Amino acid sequence: MSETMSTNEENKLPLNGRRAIPPNYANDEENEVPEMEAFGLIPRGFNPRDYLRVVDIYMFKEPQEINKQEHHTDKYYNPKLIVRRGQAFQIQIDFNRPYKPETDQFWLEFLMGRYPQRNKGTYIPILVGNVLKPGQWGAKIIHRENNSIRLSIMSSTTCIIGKFRFYVAVLTPYGILRTRRNAATDTYILFNPWCQLDAVYMDDEKEREEYVLNDVGVVFHGNVEDVKSRSWSYGQFEENVLDACLFLMDKAELELSGRGNPIKICRVASAVINSRDEDGVIAGSWSNSYDYGVAPSAWTGSVDILLEYYSSKQPVRYGQCWVFAGVFNTFLRCLGIPARLITNYSSAHDNNANLRLDFFLDDEGKVDTRLTKDSIWNYHCWNEAWMTRPDLPVGFGGWQVVDGTPQETSDGMYRCGPASVQAIKHGHVCFQFDAPFVYAEVNGDIFYTRVEKNGTQVVEKIDTTRVGQLIVTKEVGGDGMVDITEEYKFREGSDEERLALETAVMYGVKKQTIQDTTYQPQTDVDMDFQAQKAVLGNDFKVTITFRNKSRNSYTATTYLSGNIVFYTGVTKSEFKKHSFSAKLEPSSSSSFDIVIKSSEYMSELLEQASFHFFVTARINETGKILAVQKAVMLEIPTLRIKTKGELVAGKEASVIVEFTNPLKQNLENVMLRLEGPGVLRTMKKQFGRIPMNSTLTWEVKFFPMRPGLRKLIASLNSDALRHVYGELNVQIQKP
Repeated sequence: MSETMSTNEENKLPLNGRRAIPPNYANDEENEVPEMEAFGLIPRGFNPRDYLRVVDIYMFKEPQEINKQEHHTDKYYNPKLIVRRGQAFQIQIDFNRPYKPETDQFWLEFLMGRYPQRNKGTYIPILVGNVLKPGQWGAKIIHRENNSIRLSIMSSTTCIIGKFRFYVAVLTPYGILRTRRNAATDTYILFNPWCQLDAVYMDDEKEREEYVLNDVGVVFHGNVEDVKSRSWSYGQFEENVLDACLFLMDKAELELSGRGNPIKICRVASAVINSRDEDGVIAGSWSNSYDYGVAPSAWTGSVDILLEYYSSKQPVRYGQCWVFAGVFNTFLRCLGIPARLITNYSSAHDNNANLRLDFFLDDEGKVDTRLTKDSIWNYHCWNEAWMTRPDLPVGFGGWQVVDGTPQETSDGMYRCGPASVQAIKHGHVCFQFDAPFVYAEVNGDIFYTRVEKNGTQVVEKIDTTRVGQLIVTKEVGGDGMVDITEEYKFREGSDEERLALETAVMYGVKKQTIQDTTYQPQTDVDMDFQAQKAVLGNDFKVTITFRNKSRNSYTATTYLSGNIVFYTGVTKSEFKKHSFSAKLEPSSSSSFDIVIKSSEYMSELLEQASFHFFVTARINETGKILAVQKAVMLEIPTLRIKTKGELVAGKEASVIVEFTNPLKQNLENVMLRLEGPGVLRTMKKQFGRIPMNSTLTWEVKFFPMRPGLRKLIASLNSDALRHVYGELNVQIQKP
């Protein structure tokens, strides 16, 4: 070690009285390992060549060879050996002469990081024995021939995850002879959902194929009444992605010794996925202006984001919840932790965790935007990771919520989870981590409270069913949607649901009672609101229906407020105000139509084409107020993708992306992206403008990489129109 190196080290890492060695959290850093470690003075005439010497090492690391096949790592686009912990793998060592077990002694060494230590799991010496014990480090000879031996090596089921350096050490009377540092023998060890003793063990083969090995997924978005879906390329096997994922743990400063524990890995990763602390992977932006970056809706997958971060070490701009969740899912699957992406519709973003979302109305019944601080997201995406929870009582293992979107701080950082889904369902929110926050996201009640001129608060309506009314994920083995709401909560209104709520309140989730406000709901008149299915750029109509169940005639002064909102439920602008007086005849229904013109909303529109309508009506005779709110999504046109001719791995093929501009205006600054894991790297193309009603065509030539059923995913992004996607399943033939 040179002088400059050591002084540099001292500047960076002052060794304090607490630690003997500096913190060890860089997987890639190395220490010097001597090739000859002498026991004392070496006599003259000592020649290492007289002893057993390693000539060559074979790791059987090709995708078609035994190790990657048996360990389900053959899809990784990585030339080195990748194995899963707790499962045997094979290597071959060629010596300079036949190995004699009676007199020759050698062992294997796996090392990680700058300060390998045995008790930290970063220095692992393995002696060759006669028998392999399940779940423990060991090695035995399974074949001997001439100068070669073949070994079967077992790794521990609690072994740390990452990239190890590998050496073979031979004992001589005067010292230890080691093989030279050789990067080609580096070995990655990952989590093993196929191994019963691993904390991430999953027993269903179809589920393992989906949650660990599938490199494409589906993101559900839109809203409850209008669920939309799009594909997302996880790409966990693509070149350099594994190294990028390991770098995230270095970035999060997770000690190497803690990297065998999926709970710790999830916890630190949920903080490092977002850039709110310590310059994590993605910078979030919900502002609709994405200068100097990529609009969240334009990404088609995780690979570009992770690789850009790995090379620049700077947060990648920009993301919103599904981007954080997509990248998090790639990270988890890449390391071998089963994971899936979840969408919660009508997700409560509750600023004070009291299970109550307050919408304040002024004395005329209009929403008061100054006082209303809580918001309901049309949808929110997070992840579930599968693992045992030895830190919790029995029964809380399985799926755990982890969320990389920065919403609230947890122990001083923007992170969330892992929180047991089972604990959330039963209201046991005392169990770490962040269960009360997730419980509120799926269980809040909406209070409509009118504030009178003298400050008195009157609760006009309580909606107990809207929040978290649909929670979904992609089905196993297909692109369809599965409703998993029942995994998070009991049926609305059931005894079990009430008991879970009481449990959550007992464990400290705040639930305000109604005693401190007056609440007298209107019972004899119902109001409903419906919107016609609408395509972006067209007029559409909305209908307000009253049902008067009483024997009295009423008049209702009715307000409709149409707002353009971010998908987080936060209003950008009010584009439509309409008020009218409705006559309500006894025991009858009456409907009123209002036309929403495209000219009213187009100039203000945000990327997810999402509206939020508030309707309030005051019954003049009784002074009671009715309130209803609804999110409405416009249909966004899609991209068309087609291929020309036959698709054969390694042979040139071409794909065509088409789009017709449906708007009554030109599209400016149009950017197209196209990607497909195992098919082609992300391609981008900029178009200046697309005039209205004209069609854009983009042809891409490419060489499909691997045979099999694959997916192409495309997105279009422009100033006036975003969230435009297209996808195509393609069958790539063997050459």
